[in-house]
Amino acid sequence: MTPPPPPPATPAVGTDPLRDPSLYINRELSQLDFNFRVLAQAMDEQVPLLERLRFLCISCTNLDEFFEIRAAAVRHAQEFGLPPAPDGMSPQAILNAIHDRAAELVDQQYRCWNQVLRPALGEAGVGILANKSWTTRQRRWLRAYFRNEIMPVLSPLGLDPSHPFPKILNKSLNIVVVLKGTDAFGRAGHLALVRAPRSLPRIIQLPESLGGPQNFVLLSAVLSAFVDELFPGMDVQGAYQFRVTRNSELVVDEEEVENLALALRDELVDRGYRPAVRLEIAHDCPKPIMQTLLQNFGLLENAAYRIDGPVNLNRVIQVYDLLQRPDLKYPPMTPRVFKSPEGIFETAAQGDVLLHHPFDSFSTVLELIREAAVDPNVLAIKQTLYRTGKDSGIVEALILAARNGKDVTVVVELRARFDEEANLGLADRLQDAGVQVVYGVVGYKTHAKMLLIVRREGRKLRRYVHLGTGNYHSGTARAYTDLSLITADPDIGNDVHLLFQQLSGLAPKMKLKCLLQSPFTLHAGLIKRIERETRLALEGKPARIIAKMNALNEAQVIRALYAASQAGVQIDLIVRGACTLRPGVEGVSDNIRVRSIVGRFLEHSRVYWFGNNGAPELYCASADWLERNLLRRVETCFPILDTDLSRRIYREVLQNYLDDNLNAWDLQEDGRYIKCEPAPGQPPHSAQQALMEGL
Repeated sequence: MTPPPPPPATPAVGTDPLRDPSLYINRELSQLDFNFRVLAQAMDEQVPLLERLRFLCISCTNLDEFFEIRAAAVRHAQEFGLPPAPDGMSPQAILNAIHDRAAELVDQQYRCWNQVLRPALGEAGVGILANKSWTTRQRRWLRAYFRNEIMPVLSPLGLDPSHPFPKILNKSLNIVVVLKGTDAFGRAGHLALVRAPRSLPRIIQLPESLGGPQNFVLLSAVLSAFVDELFPGMDVQGAYQFRVTRNSELVVDEEEVENLALALRDELVDRGYRPAVRLEIAHDCPKPIMQTLLQNFGLLENAAYRIDGPVNLNRVIQVYDLLQRPDLKYPPMTPRVFKSPEGIFETAAQGDVLLHHPFDSFSTVLELIREAAVDPNVLAIKQTLYRTGKDSGIVEALILAARNGKDVTVVVELRARFDEEANLGLADRLQDAGVQVVYGVVGYKTHAKMLLIVRREGRKLRRYVHLGTGNYHSGTARAYTDLSLITADPDIGNDVHLLFQQLSGLAPKMKLKCLLQSPFTLHAGLIKRIERETRLALEGKPARIIAKMNALNEAQVIRALYAASQAGVQIDLIVRGACTLRPGVEGVSDNIRVRSIVGRFLEHSRVYWFGNNGAPELYCASADWLERNLLRRVETCFPILDTDLSRRIYREVLQNYLDDNLNAWDLQEDGRYIKCEPAPGQPPHSAQQALMEGL
């Protein structure tokens, strides 16, 4: 997978040896490697065929976002002369390595598509038909479709002195056309651009009479085949697909704007036309035309990716959505539904409730909010919303609660990446219904997942709390693994109350009794607990750390883990994506093991477990061990106080995943990931499958 990094410079005398750049893996290259593990699922013959197609499309979508955010950030660092990363690589070196590694990924993606999945789909009766394979009848139907459905909304643009190179929208499908001859006005043809209509589907399903309802054609193929009809009287000498990816990170100086919502609306207008970071273009495009495009986009040649297939391959996911072929998909899973005959409030009052999504239905969380919305004893509801999805039942319940006279306060994170526009609309809807909407804290994204319900019970008020590792999004709750805690514990309830005070008002830094909080106590709290395990090991006592998260790069935490390993602490890290810690380095991290799980569901839960000399502490959190999460966001980390629930999480989320020998990849000292396999005589074990079967 990842080649070993170049040997770093020898550290200067007197410097901290744990800061040696050779002890760190580059974050961007580690993030790219995650997509190789996703792509491996697309190549795995044990995975149902249409699910393999889905994994291929996920790897393509992930790569898009990687260039829009991570590669764009590196280019920004290069332009502003920012210092090297902890691994010692300069921004320019990282950018070059990104393009080299991404080129390998793109090559594997299209070999997977052209040589493996497309033929396998054809054998299964699902045709993604290329131009050369169209029958005469299919071609006739597609030409009519082009003339009747596509051509009326096209606006081809000839390039000449009065029509300079236009702005090209981020990730839009375009075709550059090479022309010869003159038009009606005597203008000599050279180049023209055709942008695929955004209003039309990217996948065209052919009628059953033309070979069955399971035959599809890409819009890009139809455009390329009949583009000559847009230029009558001229000779089309070539037509080449291309797509440009742009920096999509919104930049708003929150200290300088008076109204964050208005500032974000202005930024969203320009997002599609920010600086370019990548050009994808047809593999047979002549080099002079590619150079023209690169020049217009301000890109170097290594930022161009020649594509042997559709440049927007991720759009093939529509085939998965359109086809009713249960034989080619995962068997449906019916999540467990939590039973509370007396009502959720009465159940939570008697003891904490733990839900493990998607194996436990997210409907319980939705039912909690709905019950609060109509319960006459509920006085107030407070909630954070980061991502909710369209037609959110939670949003409808909050609106209902406000209309029923409850005091409803919602902290809407406007800066949730790629959900900014949706969250602006969400905030408007909530405010129109009488909900008090708060936009969080200037300079800190509110990434915490909290719900607080204040209910009158007799002569007292009781607080009910939901805390989670995932978003309040019913769609992702079916596809991501996450944990939910519903509790009436008074100390946790008071902590969450204080956090909402801090978010909605101008409250000072407060001491919480149970919760750890970013940006104030979580980072220090993690370091403190890692150092406690280090002391226990040095004293000859049992010392152990197990943690599960999506990504790890915070340098101080990594140094603390290295020191713990040197003291003899046994450390297991389950890190889905990017991990900059280098395990297995003799004398430094030889007691640290890192693994990544890639399976049917996206691993999203964050769990931290510390042995504590036989009195273990287990926390769930909204935060990864990333610099941004620990230092520049509002995050929550909450203890599981019920010992039975703590043991359940340890069994289901930690030990279960450490036992996985089918979907796990172990990170090596040189930065490569190696797929795990059952040892001789060892039974195969899939953590996610075990959870689906009830563990």
